[in-house]
Amino acid sequence: MKNQKSKGILIIFAFICLFAVSAYTVFYGLGAQHKGKASHIRLGLDLAGGVSITYQIKDSDVSETEINDTIQKIQQRVEQYSTESNVYKVGANRIQVEIPGETDANKVLEELGKPGSLSFTRDVSGEAVICTGSDIKAAEGNSITDSTTGTREYVVQLEFTDEGTKKFGDATSEMVGQPIYIFYDGAIISAPNVKEAITSGQCQIDGMETLEAANELATYIRIGALPVELEELSSQVVAAQLGSEAVSSSVKAGAIGLGIVCAFMIVIYLWPGFVAALALLGYILLTLLALNGFNVTLTLPGIAGVILGIGMAVDANVIIFTRIREEIRDGKSVKTALNAGFHKALSAIIDGNVTTLIAAVVLYFMGSGTIKGFATTLMLSIILSMVSAIFVTRYLLESFYSLGVQKAGIYGKAKPTKVTRYTKFSPYCMVVSAIIIIIGLVMLPVNKNNRGSILDFDLDFVGGTSITLTLEDNMTLQEAEKVIKPVVVKAAKLDAATVQMQEVKTANQIVVKTVELTVDQRDAVQTALEEDKDIKLATTIESENISATISNEMRRDAVIAVIVAIILMLLYIALRFSDWKFGIAAIIALAHDVMIVFALYSVFHLTVGGTFIACMLTIVGYSINATIIIFDRVRENLRSMSIAKDGLDMIVDTSVSQTFTRSVNTSLTTFAMVLVLYILGANSLHEFALALMTGIVCGAYSSICITAPLWYLFKKGGIKKAEEAAAARAQQKAAAREKALESQAKKSESKANNSNNSSNKPKSSTPKKKGKKKKKR
Repeated sequence: MKNQKSKGILIIFAFICLFAVSAYTVFYGLGAQHKGKASHIRLGLDLAGGVSITYQIKDSDVSETEINDTIQKIQQRVEQYSTESNVYKVGANRIQVEIPGETDANKVLEELGKPGSLSFTRDVSGEAVICTGSDIKAAEGNSITDSTTGTREYVVQLEFTDEGTKKFGDATSEMVGQPIYIFYDGAIISAPNVKEAITSGQCQIDGMETLEAANELATYIRIGALPVELEELSSQVVAAQLGSEAVSSSVKAGAIGLGIVCAFMIVIYLWPGFVAALALLGYILLTLLALNGFNVTLTLPGIAGVILGIGMAVDANVIIFTRIREEIRDGKSVKTALNAGFHKALSAIIDGNVTTLIAAVVLYFMGSGTIKGFATTLMLSIILSMVSAIFVTRYLLESFYSLGVQKAGIYGKAKPTKVTRYTKFSPYCMVVSAIIIIIGLVMLPVNKNNRGSILDFDLDFVGGTSITLTLEDNMTLQEAEKVIKPVVVKAAKLDAATVQMQEVKTANQIVVKTVELTVDQRDAVQTALEEDKDIKLATTIESENISATISNEMRRDAVIAVIVAIILMLLYIALRFSDWKFGIAAIIALAHDVMIVFALYSVFHLTVGGTFIACMLTIVGYSINATIIIFDRVRENLRSMSIAKDGLDMIVDTSVSQTFTRSVNTSLTTFAMVLVLYILGANSLHEFALALMTGIVCGAYSSICITAPLWYLFKKGGIKKAEEAAAARAQQKAAAREKALESQAKKSESKANNSNNSSNKPKSSTPKKKGKKKKKR
């Protein structure tokens, strides 16, 4: 007993120390550089503000080395804007450029240069090529002072690679006094004369009229000097103020939501709930440290993933505490109940979290940008929540128990289970769900007819340009139509029918959506809006331009991601429960949840954008938790109850009834977190949070009213078929037995007949010899 107390004290002391160190690290950081401080978590462009540009490689036959060289050269160029700039490969043929802190995407594009092919040729036809862009090492515009005249001149200074030095040296040795034509993307951009042989690998193009002209020519040469030919696919700029507001509001939402969850746990689960609240706070600190340690880029959907993870972290604790209460109700001691509760809950916790993790992994590998950031935080949340519940909560409870916290009353006692016949009314629930899904599908052609599109697709899906104006004073949609729309139409020379306006009242914002604009058009629109006296801007104009190529791929990736996640989860459930009917029922319920949320997007015209994929896969992953818990209880009751005696329907109804409270409590805590995010979070997360709340409600509803009863129908049909097959086999055996008896009877009859025939035949007799009788004396 003394050893257990010492062990308990040691565990609690270790937890307090780790908690204190983690909290200090999160709030203040370690060392002179304050490593681990929460404010040092890397923020995405949507939080820190900046410019994002996506280039696509035009040539399909490009080596990995050439792509890496291209990335390295672009990285060196964009670091002039910010040392936090990042250049990385996306997919097989794209290069992503992210420059935090910048607010003018058009300026960055102009300075980096317009993508295209570059060549130096001997003649105006462009066929006799001396060298190409891959032979150029560097190009810079500069101003110099002529040593003879003292006048200022503007030049472009070039530096060649070793191979380019030889090529250029051989050519210029033969071309003194002749022009070299510089072709960029099929057009001549300069034709300087060769004054002397250039064999040193360095030269300059003089005669530029201004420094701007020199920089422009150098820009064309730099971008053309990349090892691969690129084309601009998309660009995006986000003002830093939006990020600041989003972080502030989302952190506030997280703190309030966390307080609600902790209070709920303590009120409902008493002492274990208090211990779970401590473990939950530790989980939050671990999550923040993990984001720092793994250098995760946190985005707006990523913040949603963290907050959603807080709600999910409660799930495992609820499962455990429910089991502990059931054990105490059944007369077990607190010590035995603690051990049994954790043991019986373990399989359900692992199965539920693994299925959710499958969806997160699919999202990570098949998503990009903010979606990938969301998946990363979701994966971290799942893993850390399991560690928090399985280890931290358990060891704390056991340690406090060893120190005397042993009264059964503070752990709670489950009430006797009142079995509700869910299998009886589930057909009515299925009819209601079918009606909602049908309404959602019917609205697709209606939307097409009334709005021009079956869904309200964002730029991620259909391509185009979006310009967001944050105004000093609120402007109604009608006012925007009169004031802003004409300016955009005139500046970009557009058809008025292609320009749509959207009002964001809570943020004093007007969103202008139109067809994809060129850099010049975007620049013209921005200038016109800034100079118009009737438009008073509060912050920098935000613009986003996404090619339709991205749209097609995002649609394809969304469908593939959902299919892959469903298949993998189906296989996992089928293997874990050794019955494919469990997997089929679960997947049908997941499809139900997705279609209900899809109906929400269809009927209420929610924006279908990048977070749509994250939302759908999160629902797919999260809503299966309650299903797994119920299936785990069904599997357990199949061993303790008899189908022949109790009935399969009673086993299912009992399992759902036993897990009903857990399903509701877990859904409530997660719903509360997302609800606070919806109320206090950034405007850009409102629709995302609304869809998640709908998915959470659908997940609880479908697991209780649809999934388990659906498995019952599948299983009942299988049992009926098995019984029919068994009856058929029995009938066949009976027929065979009867036939055998008939055959045996015939054989016996035949044998009897043969015997009778033998007895009726005359018998031959041999005369007996008479012996002499002995005389008696």
